[in-house]
Amino acid sequence: MESGIVEKILIVDDERSMRDVLSIMLKRAGYGVTVASDGEEAIAHIDKELFDLVITDLKMPKAGGLEVLKAVKESSPESVVLIITAYASTESAVEAMKLGAYDYLTKPFQVDEVQLIIRNALEKRRLSTENILLKREMASQSSFAQIIGQSEAMQKVFDVVRKVADTKSNVLISGESGTGKELIARAIHHNSARSRLPFVTVNCSAMPEPLLESELFGHMKGAFTGAVFNKAGLFEMANGGSIFLDEIGETTPAMQVKLLRVIQEREFRRVGGTRDVKVDVRIIAATNKDLEKAIAEGTFREDLYYRLDVIPILLPPLRHRTGDIPVLAQHFLERFARASRKPVPSLTPETMSLLVAHEWKGNVRELENLIERVVAFASEPLITEAHISGWLHRPAASPQAYPTDLPVDGLDLEGLINSIEKDLLLKALEKAKWVKKKAARLLQLNTRSFRYRLEKYAIKGGRE
Repeated sequence: MESGIVEKILIVDDERSMRDVLSIMLKRAGYGVTVASDGEEAIAHIDKELFDLVITDLKMPKAGGLEVLKAVKESSPESVVLIITAYASTESAVEAMKLGAYDYLTKPFQVDEVQLIIRNALEKRRLSTENILLKREMASQSSFAQIIGQSEAMQKVFDVVRKVADTKSNVLISGESGTGKELIARAIHHNSARSRLPFVTVNCSAMPEPLLESELFGHMKGAFTGAVFNKAGLFEMANGGSIFLDEIGETTPAMQVKLLRVIQEREFRRVGGTRDVKVDVRIIAATNKDLEKAIAEGTFREDLYYRLDVIPILLPPLRHRTGDIPVLAQHFLERFARASRKPVPSLTPETMSLLVAHEWKGNVRELENLIERVVAFASEPLITEAHISGWLHRPAASPQAYPTDLPVDGLDLEGLINSIEKDLLLKALEKAKWVKKKAARLLQLNTRSFRYRLEKYAIKGGRE
């Protein structure tokens, strides 16, 4: 059993002596133990609480072990069930295993034997949880695999990470989108004493409040339409480890109150639950918003801000650390060439100068996407300015930026129209995921006319 995590076990047996023996043994081992004297009492507990392991006798008054097993699998499919009985038969054992029991023990049994089976059963439960978390992590993992940065600004960030990683303090990472906030959060976790325990990520802006509450805190069966079984929340899954709350500034005031309680009390209540669940979780939050401004506007709680902002880390935008651009570009060239099984192309000095001079509104993520496209379409060993100029996206000018009156000295009408047209072509390609036919339809152009305009502005790449 990992330090800081108390696994919960329900013991169900109509014999008091058996309940007492198992209860004393498991409490001494550090588990949280609940007991029930019959199946009905056990099912009532199962309806109110999530257990990692249920140990139940087979034959009991009111409701037997198979009914308890069915109730567990209906309410909490991830919970593990161990059947014990003094009246073993091949038929009952086969039925119990078919219904999802982990194992079947016959009384009397050796203490060492049951301890080993319990340890193995709980290990199965842990592996199941880790598998769920791993799938989430693979789905949400940032596409750039490691933090790259030799600039002074990034070295200062790395220094802070090294100093605070092994503390218990909450961390608030601020920075524009695409600067690598999740990578820094992972670095903090993996350099801490919690590194062997879960690192759980959640995007607070990706879900409406009711769904986010259920995701974070879990729910009980029947709490709302669609809640067909008990579910542990991400705070519970992260117990002993770290939870990364990305885009914390997008949470509603009501959700902020619930998060404040978890931070202050280290406990929460599942949606539809009646009992508090205690957790030991390090909270790392991130935002691309100015939270102090949000506090002044009344959209973010000041008390929550100060609870999160114990260790502040500000990530610089890529345009403020241009010295890292050549290193990042080379890293992405090698990674995408390797993934595509192509030779690694080289950038001409003029091409690199163009990259360094670009404003990179999308930060490292924008640079990564650019290099991925360049590698995908590259057929030559040398990448020139012509290869990337069409991929360097600039936001279309807003209508307010266009002149509303003719200046005294006049204006370059053709140049202005060309600028607007090129911006709109790039925006259409981006929206159509660089499929030319779709982009042409967005601009209500036929394919031939669209191709002519792409050639006119030397916009390369994309697919038909």
